[in-house]
Amino acid sequence: MTAESASPLSVTQLNQQARRSLERGLGEVWVEGELSNVATPASGHVYFTLKDDGAQVRCALFRTRARFVGATLADGNQVRVRARVSLFEPRGDYQLIVEAVQAAGIGELLATFERLKKALDAEGVFTNERPLPFPPRRLLVMTSATGAAVRDVLAVLEKRWPLVEVTVIPVPVQGDQAAPAMIAALGLLNRQPRLDAEKDAVLITRGGGSLEDLWAFNSEHLARAIQHSRLPVMSAVGHEVDTTLADFAADRRAPTPSAAAEQLVPDRESLVAELAGQRRRLDRAIQARLERDSQRLDALRARLRHPGEVLDHNRQRLNALRLRLARAAHKSLAERQSALAGLEKRLKNHRLDRRHRQESERLAGLAGRLEAAIHQQLEARQTRLGGTLRALNAVSPLAVLSRGYAIPQNSQGRIVRRAADTEPGQRLKLRLGEGSLSVEVKRRYKT
Repeated sequence: MTAESASPLSVTQLNQQARRSLERGLGEVWVEGELSNVATPASGHVYFTLKDDGAQVRCALFRTRARFVGATLADGNQVRVRARVSLFEPRGDYQLIVEAVQAAGIGELLATFERLKKALDAEGVFTNERPLPFPPRRLLVMTSATGAAVRDVLAVLEKRWPLVEVTVIPVPVQGDQAAPAMIAALGLLNRQPRLDAEKDAVLITRGGGSLEDLWAFNSEHLARAIQHSRLPVMSAVGHEVDTTLADFAADRRAPTPSAAAEQLVPDRESLVAELAGQRRRLDRAIQARLERDSQRLDALRARLRHPGEVLDHNRQRLNALRLRLARAAHKSLAERQSALAGLEKRLKNHRLDRRHRQESERLAGLAGRLEAAIHQQLEARQTRLGGTLRALNAVSPLAVLSRGYAIPQNSQGRIVRRAADTEPGQRLKLRLGEGSLSVEVKRRYKT
């Protein structure tokens, strides 16, 4: 396909492709130059031009990053910016999207920082990863007593977890005396016998500032003191974009003082809400269990019959068996008598004396056997009936009552099993082996 036949790009498509090429090709760079045309509209974004003797480039510093910049943004100032190379598509302007701004004179400090960081990393100073107690019993906050950092930390702790015991260790956090003061304070804390490394923690913190303002926290001696600390240490120095040697040496780093306080203690409101949810789930589980047990109790109660009812039922069954036995005996006897009458009739019809005698003898034998069988069957049924009666009598509560025991019942007819279920002055009915009594509770005894 020739260039003449290819579909032409729109201006928007051209600028989109140009922006992607710039962002992928150059990525993030450091650029140094002089500020000019600094503008801060109501949106909170900052727009300026970065120039030198031979060229200039437009720059955009968005509000989310502008609030972390410590350097002064004014026309004529020399600065170093960390930015992404991009293109503003509506106008086709090549520009830098600025991520961070530093005063141009900090190049030597950055070089020193990188050299110390590399050396301390090789020594193993940055290997601390001890767990911090959550929440700590005592929190020792090393910071300026008048700075914004201590106010932010105390406010967050009071809101989230007021139970923690906080001790503010006032130290300078800027200048030549800051690092020695923090080292001395940290050493003093580690020598306190009442402090426990498993229950207490140290927070080293301060607010944001320029690289020069935060330089005390890049002391190699402070980094080593943090590494050798018996107590676990959290570092929260500056804003999210600021990183110091103290951050690397600490057991844990937080981006801001407020974030450090949030990481050190739980949220009381969240725990209360979680506890309330667990209580609701427990109440529902208890209610469901009670309902199941109540239903099971109702089913068992329906199956449970009064001993008197069981005894009456067995008596009725025994009477029915007696009647059936008597009817069977009478029926058998009637059948035998009928058969005998038939034989007698046949015998009379034959008019044979011998046959008569034989049949008479046979009938007499059958009658004897029948009578013996009837007696034997009656005796067997009576024996079984006696055993059933004895078994029923053995399990009958009435038999227990006949031995001197009594069954107490309240006014609703419910059986009283514990003394704690009665009250002095309450009337009870005592069911005895023979008859019953009405008694009044005078006093309860534990045993």
